[in-house]
Amino acid sequence: MKSVYRTVKVEEAVGMVLPHDITQIIPDVKKGPLFRKGHVITENDIEKLKSVGKNHIYVLDIQKSEIHENDAALEMAPAFAGDGVCFDPVPSEGKISLKAEFNGLFTVKKEVLTSINMLGDVMMATLHADTPVKKGQTVAGLRAIPLVLDRGIVEAAVKMAEAAGNVIEVKPWIVSRAAIVVTGQEVYEGRIRDAFAPVITEKLKRFGIDIVKSDIAPDDINAIADLIEKALESGAELIICTGGMSVDPDDVTRLAIAKSGAKDIVYGSPVLPGAMFLAGYIDGTVPVLGIPACGMYYKTTVFDLVLPLVLAGVPVDRKKIASLGHGGLCLGCKKCNYPVCPFGKG
Repeated sequence: MKSVYRTVKVEEAVGMVLPHDITQIIPDVKKGPLFRKGHVITENDIEKLKSVGKNHIYVLDIQKSEIHENDAALEMAPAFAGDGVCFDPVPSEGKISLKAEFNGLFTVKKEVLTSINMLGDVMMATLHADTPVKKGQTVAGLRAIPLVLDRGIVEAAVKMAEAAGNVIEVKPWIVSRAAIVVTGQEVYEGRIRDAFAPVITEKLKRFGIDIVKSDIAPDDINAIADLIEKALESGAELIICTGGMSVDPDDVTRLAIAKSGAKDIVYGSPVLPGAMFLAGYIDGTVPVLGIPACGMYYKTTVFDLVLPLVLAGVPVDRKKIASLGHGGLCLGCKKCNYPVCPFGKG
């Protein structure tokens, strides 16, 4: 049996309870509830209701097999909100916004999200996966679409979310100290100014990363490997090596990274700019990134896509890097608006 709606003139509705929010729209000023569900109508409300075009209101009898939009949102929110995600327990028009509890990396289980949205009558929209977010930033919004919906749909959505766990999540930054090893014979000999370290330093400081050590090495495998070892001794939780990533005979940085003990090395990425990027791990925990020359010339490269993953402890393996190919072509805009652009949004 479906819900039964009964229409009542507003003049006759004094003392009755609204079964749904009444929305008020003031152009360029606000869009929100004039009265919320559960409000008891008074004489003073009659003109206010008429001002938003409500000469009649609905009295609603909801069946046991059904659920009101606000109640549906409240049932779904705890199941949808994973670690590092919070929400306001007061829904509006069947909608709840989910926010980041702290600074970190926002992640999404896309397949689960799609399955939930396939149910119909319920939905959740999110930011792109692997987006750096700030504390309090809205990362997703969920809502029940109709005013009243089948309770079974809501229960199915909750089951899907609970079974998957962390459909959406904010992972905290776990790296706070980094070291930079700039390579290049011409830089080491002082023939040209180092342009790499300032760029990398600026990008790291945006995430609150301290630079515990910064050195320049010649194009020598042993010298570079020695500086990587010293970076580890200084307490670096992330080591970034710049330059020397091509196949030229003098470009030995990637060989030095391997000599330093890095394992699980992935060389090459399906991202432009950044095809000669390298990632590996020392002792299975300390990431070492090799940044090709593009990192010095282009404002946004593969480094900008991988850095947040590394800072949140997401394993950067061959599969993860391969997945960056979809959306991995930088448009080369004259005015770069990254991250508000499609780069890396596969």
